[in-house]
Amino acid sequence: MARITAGVGTSHVPAIGAAIDHGKTGEPYWQPVLAGYEWTRIWEREVAKPDVVILVFNDHASAFDMRIIPTFAIGCGESFKPADEGWGPRPVPVVEGHPDLAWHIAQSLILDEFDMTIINEMDVDHGLTVPLSVVFGQVPAWPCKVIPLAVNVVTYPPPSGNRCWALGEAIARAVASYPEDLNVQVWGTGGLSHQLQGTRAGLINRDWDNRFLDRLVGDSDELRRIPHLEYLRETGSEGIEMVMWLIMRGAMGRTTRQLHRHYHVPASNTAVGHIVLEPVPTETG
Repeated sequence: MARITAGVGTSHVPAIGAAIDHGKTGEPYWQPVLAGYEWTRIWEREVAKPDVVILVFNDHASAFDMRIIPTFAIGCGESFKPADEGWGPRPVPVVEGHPDLAWHIAQSLILDEFDMTIINEMDVDHGLTVPLSVVFGQVPAWPCKVIPLAVNVVTYPPPSGNRCWALGEAIARAVASYPEDLNVQVWGTGGLSHQLQGTRAGLINRDWDNRFLDRLVGDSDELRRIPHLEYLRETGSEGIEMVMWLIMRGAMGRTTRQLHRHYHVPASNTAVGHIVLEPVPTETG
């Protein structure tokens, strides 16, 4: 059967994508940001070698706008092109989907009482392509299939952390019921603390961010109970993106082990967080 072997959490700061695309990664400002991904890049290429990544991200008014705001949307198409976010599409490979697994997951989640929106045609913006770039580098083709899973964290109300964690658990059940032998990873992206507008623009909360990363490891599930107002108060208006990491964490099962971790501020005007987790098998499986 298919199996989830690892979870990856990472920020998806658009300026990082621009730095990669324009050959600025060797500059002193960007070197420490990207150095924290070197371990993961080698590990993915030489050790992990996923067949499929379920990549949880949020769209930034590229595929969705005020006409349609799905809380959870899963991409079931054959491929997804890089979106034009106002300055042309990023010069990165087209994302190749895995329709069979995606449709299986969609069916399983809907029968598990999650109201998923199914998307067959969607351009994907920096929320999805920047994580692929920082982990896989500049490559002619992404080394695995990708199933996009978009979450609304832009327009109120976003889903609760508890609902996101439960969705991760449901994704794990769906993957485990898929008959093909596939090595699957789940990535949660976005965050960490940042605010892009208003009197608190530029807010970064190192202590809160690192406590959040701490609690992704081990057997605690307390992160699922953090209310929206705490994210807003402590991590800024865009910090709510961290609920997407909880989908990844929920998919890892009861207990996780940390393989790698990176935290750096600032990149543009945001905090950059990155973590690699593996599920710890229980005695029953």
